[in-house]
Amino acid sequence: MGKIFDVEFMIEIIPDILRGIPYTLTLAVVSFIIGLFIGLIGALIKIYRVPVLRFFTGLYVSFFRGTPLIVQILLFYYGVPILLRIVNQKFGTSFDVSRVPAMVFMLVAFSVSAGAYLTESIRAAIISVDKGQLESAYSVGMNTTQAMVRIVLPQAVKVALPVFANFFIGLLKDTSLAFAASVTEIMGQAKIEAGRASRFFEAYIDAALIYWAICIIFEFLVAKLEKNVRRNERGIAK
Repeated sequence: MGKIFDVEFMIEIIPDILRGIPYTLTLAVVSFIIGLFIGLIGALIKIYRVPVLRFFTGLYVSFFRGTPLIVQILLFYYGVPILLRIVNQKFGTSFDVSRVPAMVFMLVAFSVSAGAYLTESIRAAIISVDKGQLESAYSVGMNTTQAMVRIVLPQAVKVALPVFANFFIGLLKDTSLAFAASVTEIMGQAKIEAGRASRFFEAYIDAALIYWAICIIFEFLVAKLEKNVRRNERGIAK
């Protein structure tokens, strides 16, 4: 009779599962950065009520916040190749979809999804800054762009930092869905190793502990950053 729970196997496959960390971190970090850029543009469009763009931004945010991430992943993974084939037929181009790594599709899917959520987070953070700050900037000769970059956005970032941290942790965990598109991140590696020996429980425990460890490290770094920000604010107040 075989072992019910194989600790030796669980320890043995840890190095193999760890090979998925670069994919997980790349997917989470790059998607978050691109999502911030998309979110900032979307937030400014909504705040300044830009005609036409405001409607499409609202539609974009509504769709990606209102549909499951796994559905979005599959739509990009299967939809983009179909779109490129249509472009090839219509314009006589020769885009070779088969040469595009699955990681590229996942970066696009995660970035666009992140941008939708961060649009509202950034908008709320900007709105939370006292309007008097903007008026004071105008009074000393700054234009809107200068006032946003030098005065409003730095304060908005401080307000949004905890929200950004929580969102990034969620995004980091959501990367486990990328294996649906053949990206072998942490969870993908765990499934592969588990399938070889039919030891899924042990492999999933490893994956859970690795995700947990990464989140603990990230939370520690964010706590240090928030502490430094508060210290700087107290220093300025003095």
